[in-house]
Amino acid sequence: MCYQIQMRAFLVILMDTQFYNGKHNAYEDYPIGDVLHMVGLANLQRRNDEGACQCVLMCQSSKKDFYKKFLFEPLPVESHLDHCLHDHFNAEIVTKTIENKQDAIDYLTWTLLYRRMTQNPNYYNLHGTSHRHLSDSLSDLVESTLKDLENSNCITVKDEMHTNPLNLGMIAAYYYVSYTTIELLSLSLKPKTKLRAIIEIISNATEFSSLPVRHKEEVTLKKLADRLQGQVKNQKWNSPHVKVNLLLHAHLSRIHLTAELSKDTDWVVLKSVKLVQACVDVLSSNGWLSPAIHAMELSQMLSQAMYSNESYMKQLPHCSPELLERCKEKKVESIFELLELNDEDRDEILQMNQAQLTDVAIFCNNYPSIEVKHELVSQKANIGQPVEIRIELERENDENGFAPPVVAPFFPRYPYPAGRVPFYSRNYVPENLEEGWYLVVGDPLNNQLLSIKRLTVNIKAQHVLDFVPTISSQRANYKLYFICDSYLGADQEFDLPLRVSESSSSSATTEKDGGGRSSDRKRKHEDVKDAK
Repeated sequence: MCYQIQMRAFLVILMDTQFYNGKHNAYEDYPIGDVLHMVGLANLQRRNDEGACQCVLMCQSSKKDFYKKFLFEPLPVESHLDHCLHDHFNAEIVTKTIENKQDAIDYLTWTLLYRRMTQNPNYYNLHGTSHRHLSDSLSDLVESTLKDLENSNCITVKDEMHTNPLNLGMIAAYYYVSYTTIELLSLSLKPKTKLRAIIEIISNATEFSSLPVRHKEEVTLKKLADRLQGQVKNQKWNSPHVKVNLLLHAHLSRIHLTAELSKDTDWVVLKSVKLVQACVDVLSSNGWLSPAIHAMELSQMLSQAMYSNESYMKQLPHCSPELLERCKEKKVESIFELLELNDEDRDEILQMNQAQLTDVAIFCNNYPSIEVKHELVSQKANIGQPVEIRIELERENDENGFAPPVVAPFFPRYPYPAGRVPFYSRNYVPENLEEGWYLVVGDPLNNQLLSIKRLTVNIKAQHVLDFVPTISSQRANYKLYFICDSYLGADQEFDLPLRVSESSSSSATTEKDGGGRSSDRKRKHEDVKDAK
């Protein structure tokens, strides 16, 4: 938390030097580096006649000399690279910087770890500082690290020397996900995984192991679980992963939390977004359509802080239960239906003041309105024969040739310095939240994902998707999905008039199928109803 404070002061007071570690159920000392950072916040420049900045450190009398030593003497800086080397190696193997074990050893010789091993050998469990001792230590470190990556299916080691990246390793490097987390996703995600199960899997990611569980916070988490639906009563309340699961559901339920839990929720949601994207890549690599769509919907849910089976009108700023009830009475189920109403009916539903109406207008103007046209090059095909789809996308609500920013009032934001808030709106500044889309070709009857492409749409875009049908059209139902990652109710779905036969003879014809948005933008997917 201290590293997130963006201020300077003339006087800094540290009330204590210990914190409660819920994982170990004990009080622990703050790392010396954190204490020095907090002391360093006393750096406000003042006039010479007012004296220097001051810091008051309160601690146990038995630890006074200990802290005086580190405050008044230089702090030795040691490397912890050997504790987190796996993800570094994985990224370098993906980028081809490391192609064999010798490259890995050479890579380590350019790090602080190598320099400090000779200066402080006992700290790194070395028995000597000779060249042989260093070489053996580096070789053992490289061997064990590459072995762990190979066991996680992130890389392969050929001929006991050469390294090659695998699909899971590429996904982990692209989304900056731990190798243990990508292994967890690979082993836990199944063809029939539901949305709630995806949330639980993400909650167990290694990235959340450092989430603090404060003293007596178990009581608060237990009360929070009682307010959420579908939560098990007897859980390990001091586990950070249980806390993450509760905070994610609290975010989707829009439950007001304490200041500490709200800060934790912001951090958890920001981490979860990239984990969900990694889930989509893992599921699409396995060719599983239903759980991949659930993961895409989870991305929408995290952005708008709501469940996918709730009314799409809940995305509106300043939404209330009374507003949702009026929408239900008027049979308004989507943002587009709200825009199609006359002014009197719209005002009767909203019943907001001018400032609130301005926020609603910003949301409606930024809500994606994209026309989709797709051309199936070959209407007939054989099993195993590649099929090509040409897709044209055209946005109707661009801003200066670019996609408008995503309006997500409940999504966490970075604290911008004064005077540096982006030009669009002070109220809607999501942290790097840009509108993204997925183009997916799949067969819902057989739960097959045949092709996927992630993209952005500014004004116009043309894309080509290739896929190979594996089942005849008599036993399959091929569809094209256009799915947003940040808004609910903006998705589109099209049937592909493709006739796939098992015979080897087929004539190529061309059919052009005009697109457009569906009436309510709601996919009728049979597994969506289990979201909450």
